[in-house]
Amino acid sequence: MIYRWLMLAALATGPVQAVEGDLAGIIDVRYSTVDGIDSYVNGGAGKFRFDGGGQLALAQAGLVGTLEWDNGLSFHAVANGYADGVEDGLGISEAYLKYRTLPSESGLRHGVRLGIFYPAISLENNATAWSVPDTLTPSTMNSWVGEELRATGVEYTAELLGKFSGRSYDLKMQASLFTNNDPSGAMLSWHGWTLSSRQTLLHEKLPLPDMPARNDLLAAQAPASDPFHEEDDRWGVTLSTELKLPRKGLLHLGWYDNNATQWRRTKGQYGWRTRFVWAGFKWRLAKAWRLSGQIMQGDTLMQAPWRQDVVDNDYRSAYLKLSWSQRPHRISGRIEEFSVTDLDSTVGDNNDEYGKAFTLSYRYRVQKNWFLLTEFNWINSSRWARTYEGATPELIERQLQFASRYYF
Repeated sequence: MIYRWLMLAALATGPVQAVEGDLAGIIDVRYSTVDGIDSYVNGGAGKFRFDGGGQLALAQAGLVGTLEWDNGLSFHAVANGYADGVEDGLGISEAYLKYRTLPSESGLRHGVRLGIFYPAISLENNATAWSVPDTLTPSTMNSWVGEELRATGVEYTAELLGKFSGRSYDLKMQASLFTNNDPSGAMLSWHGWTLSSRQTLLHEKLPLPDMPARNDLLAAQAPASDPFHEEDDRWGVTLSTELKLPRKGLLHLGWYDNNATQWRRTKGQYGWRTRFVWAGFKWRLAKAWRLSGQIMQGDTLMQAPWRQDVVDNDYRSAYLKLSWSQRPHRISGRIEEFSVTDLDSTVGDNNDEYGKAFTLSYRYRVQKNWFLLTEFNWINSSRWARTYEGATPELIERQLQFASRYYF
């Protein structure tokens, strides 16, 4: 309803505005073979999207619809579909209105987004339908963003474009107010960091792994977490800034706080007070070489209604990625380190985790919009909660993927 009123208001501010429509999309068909245990996607303790063994799947069918008026207003809707063994794998992942002004004489440009969208965190997921252009799998950090983070609210952007005033850099600042993300942190705590390209759709709920505390202190928790639940009608906040040096690289800093009331619960869904800071960069080392990386560090807290700490975790994830490209080839290597530190004393819910990961990806451009990719993933992690399901805490998992990816 809010989209309809805003579009009508924009059209009523002057003469009838021309509107143009556009559709873009991605089809990603993938064969994966996994040396590991059952996937976190179905409530298992594995770190990859797919279960152990081989599987042919429609890894992503994304569709982006855009309506654009000539007054700077546009509407964007993103749908994603999956045929990967998970039920209800078709739905909306983003839907928002966007307004952006023309730059002033000094190069200042303003923008607003209103609706449901990803917070501006990832430096990897910048292709159609929030896909990653040069690898099949985003980092652990951005895998979590795709699983549990989404903003329902408003985002303001101010950009200062250097070319208008002779400066050698562009500066961007963003701030958002959002709701419907109070349980963020639950899945990060209960299954830990993962390597996965699967984005949670707005209607989906995420199955929890087995743990003894679900028969005790966590007995009121629903069997699946709703990451886009609103519990207390309080606004969360993100703030970020980006410094861009054209043809060289960029630096990115940000802060997130969902401002949830951590002792409230409705229908088995708790509020989790989740906060983190992040930083990232991209840099051009030479004509064919690019180096990029990001780091995230934060905490999450969930309490019983009588305000006893139930889950209290610190967490961190960081990666470095080096890419070489010479058309039609691109090779990318990424190393990662991640951890969750359990600070509470809840029996039967040990969330401690430490791990390292390595990804090597090769992309071949067949035609303008058609790519073939091969990727190897390796994770060495220690997580005590695996013992609740009879697995060993120390585990090395490997994954090999082959994909045909077409953008349209």
